[in-house]
Amino acid sequence: MVTKVKGCKELVSEVIDKDLCCLCGACAGSCPYLVSYRGRIVQLDNCTLSDGQCYQYCPRTFVDIDAISQHVFGEPYSEDELGTVKEVLMARSMDAAIKEKAQYGGTVTTLLSLAMEEGLIDSAILTRTTADKTPEAFLARNTQEVLQSAGSNYMACPILETYNRLPEDNSDKLAIVAVPCQVMAATKMKREQPQHRSSTDNIKLVIGLFCTWALAPDSFHRFLKDNLNLPSVIKFDIPPPPANRFDVYTHSGKVSLPLEEVREFTMPTCAYCLDMTSEFADISVGSVEGIEGWNTVIIRTDNGAKLVEMAEKQGKLETGTLPAESLAHLKEAALNKKKRSLGEIVNKTGNKKDLLYLGLSPALVDRFLS
Repeated sequence: MVTKVKGCKELVSEVIDKDLCCLCGACAGSCPYLVSYRGRIVQLDNCTLSDGQCYQYCPRTFVDIDAISQHVFGEPYSEDELGTVKEVLMARSMDAAIKEKAQYGGTVTTLLSLAMEEGLIDSAILTRTTADKTPEAFLARNTQEVLQSAGSNYMACPILETYNRLPEDNSDKLAIVAVPCQVMAATKMKREQPQHRSSTDNIKLVIGLFCTWALAPDSFHRFLKDNLNLPSVIKFDIPPPPANRFDVYTHSGKVSLPLEEVREFTMPTCAYCLDMTSEFADISVGSVEGIEGWNTVIIRTDNGAKLVEMAEKQGKLETGTLPAESLAHLKEAALNKKKRSLGEIVNKTGNKKDLLYLGLSPALVDRFLS
């Protein structure tokens, strides 16, 4: 039996034209036909290939969740609300310069800087905010460049396009910091090696960020320009519930926008994403609800555990036990995202057996929807 292969044509018809694209960038950079432009993936010309890794690596084409989990963790997909977990703790940087620039606890910047210092990685693919307050993926090669990525932008950014544009003979040991859909794309790439480079084994560390939704860069940026003096903006923040606002810190003070207005710019594909905590990363990082200046850290792999332990021993990170109430809230939020997204998928397809891109067992579907 011959299995039909799919390429750029199907990617456009099944993902991009159906508003499922999450702008991860996995399809761009190595393909002459697909590029990111003004917050979306654009097809420049018709592709003549009958199959392509643009389709294969997209996180919104079929994902066998158990197979992905087996590849990363050596076991089937976990029924736990947070996915496969070795340990959950809270942490914050001990470096004053990092804490000054950090969105919350500075844990990601601290771990990346330490990994570079120890030679565990040579560079990292990160996202920074440009002068006009748009997100930009870049390759950081030292700790000072890592600091440029501190803070949150909340807009989607095609970080894997930057990975695809690396020279074929690039031998850097790489880290990638990404949101859940980007982590999934990177995991697909690691499981099925790219044709345009010898291996993705140079991706040594994946740090995932918690994400409920991302904002469409082009339309949200226009909204910001209409409502703010962008050159005066220092940083953005979304405080934990029940704040229900989008805070913008400027040189002249804080401006708060209703979160309902901001949510109107959410990427449509976010409605169909189950993963809030980047379940296939080595380490997942978010804020600690109700405790200012700390990060929630989920350690998932041996590599992640060794790096966090090293940071603790060297006095780079201060860690503590995540309060039981905070862990319960995190699990509840993660489960609620699974329920909402599965509900949206079933509403879209009209069939609980048709989950768009998700290869998820019927038992887990029933568990998450119950």
